[in-house]
Amino acid sequence: MSHQEGLPGLEPGPAGDRPEAGPAAGGGVADLAGRPLADRMRPRRLQEFIGQDHILGEGRSLRESIRAGRPHSMILWGPPGTGKTTLARLVAAAADARFLTLSAVMAGVKDIRAAMEEATQIRAAGGRTILFVDEVHRFNKAQQDAFLPWVEDGTVVFIGATTENPSFELNNALLSRARVYVLRALDEAAIADVVRQAVADPERGYGGRVRLADPALALLVRAADGDARRALTTLEIAADLAESDTVDEPAIREAVAGGTRRFDKGGDAFYEQISALHKSVRGSDPDASLYWFCRMVDGGCDPLYIGRRVIRMASEDIGNADPRALQIALDAVAAYERLGSPEGELALGQAVVYMASVPKSNAVYAAYNAAMRDAREQGSQEIPVHLRNAPTKLMKELGYGRAYRYAHDEPGGYAAGETYFPEAMGVRRYYRPLDRGLESRIAERLERLHEMDRKAGLNRPD
Repeated sequence: MSHQEGLPGLEPGPAGDRPEAGPAAGGGVADLAGRPLADRMRPRRLQEFIGQDHILGEGRSLRESIRAGRPHSMILWGPPGTGKTTLARLVAAAADARFLTLSAVMAGVKDIRAAMEEATQIRAAGGRTILFVDEVHRFNKAQQDAFLPWVEDGTVVFIGATTENPSFELNNALLSRARVYVLRALDEAAIADVVRQAVADPERGYGGRVRLADPALALLVRAADGDARRALTTLEIAADLAESDTVDEPAIREAVAGGTRRFDKGGDAFYEQISALHKSVRGSDPDASLYWFCRMVDGGCDPLYIGRRVIRMASEDIGNADPRALQIALDAVAAYERLGSPEGELALGQAVVYMASVPKSNAVYAAYNAAMRDAREQGSQEIPVHLRNAPTKLMKELGYGRAYRYAHDEPGGYAAGETYFPEAMGVRRYYRPLDRGLESRIAERLERLHEMDRKAGLNRPD
């Protein structure tokens, strides 16, 4: 075993692995035995790569870079099964470079240094190295920093693959040395092309020995959910389960045997979906709101997490335009806690639809943020003497509570002209109710009170 092969998480790749090299790129016939269909069908040249036209279409910089054999460091960001590893291999093959792979799940700083020693030897011999790091977001800061000197001096061209947002998961130093390419989930047409290619390919696929009827293909494409690897894995299992050379819908359903939607319960897709739900509620679209709610529940999200976010939406986006929203949100969470799943999910769905349907106001949210900013920035302002409590004789002698006007004794229950802010701050205005729902009536009442203040000589900010 070579030093390279002995490294945990390090996979050697053939030098000179050009896309046009045929068996060298995809493996000879003997090499295909025992390999999963998804691995056998990995594109060997750029022309076989399906999807990602936004970065690989004619005239795009990445396509031209691959064609010219001029690789650069990059981060490939996208969901599973979109071709990140394959694309990295094509870059290495086009550049006639050695392809080394590190798995961030298994490798540590020691393994990174060993790989860099290997790359240094390759460079001394006049060769080039592509270092591909799968799931690079799993490396910590120290591990990511370990790449920098060799990336900086050109010992390796670094290609990282991640399913998570690089701006959150990767160091700025590493990001500044690599270009980020966003890979998208494949659309249904692209997935169908991948499957047809596998069915027809005589060397790596089934060579027409398996037939896939259109209804079964449509079901398989939906089950893949934009993931080419999942599509090919499902096809392979279904072909093994089929009782004849025809793969039918029952075989596809049995092969799927579980959820088909992408949901990572805490990763980037998770936060994108909760963001979509929140913005649909804020945008007063009950149908889209219900869709995103169901999408998250169906994907395995904890309904109580959604419930907590729904409570937040009630105050942030509806506020006093309809104070019932907060109570309905709280009641929905309580109903779920009492009933559990799936019965309790309906109550949460009801709350989501209600909140998307009623008038919206962020006036309380904006007022809260403004008041919190003053609380943090204004320091410990003195409490006005007339607002202080005076439970002891000494406090009374010091004037605590003196000149305080008891609002209930005033005309209309309002002490016109009274101030309640610290003297050094003056009067502030945070809450500006909007002309929506119940808040419009609140705005009318506050305007009447402010008019009484003006007549008493107190002018509040506009």
